[in-house]
Amino acid sequence: AQATDLPIYMYNVPGRTGVNILPSTVVRVANECPNIVGYKAASGNLAQIKGLIAAMPDQFDVFSGDDSLTVDIMEAGGVGVISVFGNAYPKEMTELVRAAQEGRIGDARNHHDRLSELFQLIFVDGNPSGVKALMNIQGRVENVLRLPLVPACDDTYSELEQAMTML
Repeated sequence: AQATDLPIYMYNVPGRTGVNILPSTVVRVANECPNIVGYKAASGNLAQIKGLIAAMPDQFDVFSGDDSLTVDIMEAGGVGVISVFGNAYPKEMTELVRAAQEGRIGDARNHHDRLSELFQLIFVDGNPSGVKALMNIQGRVENVLRLPLVPACDDTYSELEQAMTML
């Protein structure tokens, strides 16, 4: 943070790093480093994220890093989502976030409920396999990943195809 004047966002993704950044650490860093201005919360621990939001300075942005927790995080004071699902369905995620930003939590939850099966399915075989499969089904990209990543398995692909018909 001291090496730049640019704004910096912290990213907590214990599923990939094997380490969970504790809220006390985030609060300390946010208070000591003025150019650390936000945080992407992808721990999956809603209670921890809500506690963090309550403890943060006013000008510190907390974004959901879990599509399926976006409405809950925004209702608690988060400002949006850094979305995986939004790569395949940007309009739908925009509608969900906009509803939450405008305080229309019921509408946001309706969007969430409609999308929730896909939120879960895109992570069955890991990220980015599921979202890449969705975008392949849409005809937008080839379903090719570089090793060590592999495409979604056939069963997941079929489930994604079926769930997409419900939108």
